[in-house]
Amino acid sequence: MSRFQVVSGKGGTGKTTVAAALALALATEGKRTLLVEVEGRQGIAQLFETEALPYEERKIAVASGGGEVFALAIDAERALLDYLQMFYKLGSAGRALKKLGAIDFATTIAPGVRDVLLTGKACEAVRRRTKQGSYAYDYVIMDAPPTGRITRFLNVNDEVAGLAKFGPIYNQAQAVMRVLKSPQTAVHLVTLLEEMPVQETADGVAELRGADLPVGSVIVNMVRPHLLDEQAVNSAAGDRRTEIAKTLTTAGVSGAAKLVTPLLEQAADHAQRVSLEREQRVALNRLELPSYELPLLSEGVDLAGLYQLSKELRKQGTGT
Repeated sequence: MSRFQVVSGKGGTGKTTVAAALALALATEGKRTLLVEVEGRQGIAQLFETEALPYEERKIAVASGGGEVFALAIDAERALLDYLQMFYKLGSAGRALKKLGAIDFATTIAPGVRDVLLTGKACEAVRRRTKQGSYAYDYVIMDAPPTGRITRFLNVNDEVAGLAKFGPIYNQAQAVMRVLKSPQTAVHLVTLLEEMPVQETADGVAELRGADLPVGSVIVNMVRPHLLDEQAVNSAAGDRRTEIAKTLTTAGVSGAAKLVTPLLEQAADHAQRVSLEREQRVALNRLELPSYELPLLSEGVDLAGLYQLSKELRKQGTGT
């Protein structure tokens, strides 16, 4: 399994939740995972019910079997200071540049610099080894930008490499792309069983493949149970309305006759949703990618819910 797992998805599909659950699922039996945030939203801290993440790797959870989950909120300015120190040994001069506003300029104005810094920091964690020679982390999971800009975000190092033909920036871009376009990396796309998220997922897969970036799997989130199918609704409608009313009365439901129509309307809506979801599954199957499904948690996603979702991912084969 790829050691660098990038999680993207259309806004509102729950990609941060899926990334967090994936980190827990992979951190089993003593494994160590690093969960990386790059958008500055502190969504990971909220999910794990902890204080805001600093620019340092911090343990935030223990997974099944004693595995550990660490998290890091990558800040582009701090990453640039690290970069300047690593390649140019600027030290206090780098901090002076920050005070003068040069760091802010470089990370907000200079084309591609911010994304290079963010992806570069994550790839450094993927490559990092301990003094004993083993990898510092078994897996690195990135809560990445949405599907609409994930290809540009990951492929920006190619653009920078095209501008700089030699030197530290060129070498950094090449090192990052060697990780991103290798079997070490897999880009997963999170979707819902709805037309727009599924279409955006299909578009995202096509763009990633066109850029030779490794697509991993599709993760269908917030899947609702199928209580009735179309056949059941049809059998309950029509001349069986009286029978339904009698059944409700027998069950002790008062005003049963008035309830039949709204109940059948709800059942019809449910059957229509089931039919539409079936169509979206067919569309996802055309992508010919491994897929996983996570249930909708009626109580919302808290820390206990994250562990529940990670257990579901393990059950479906993630992390094996």
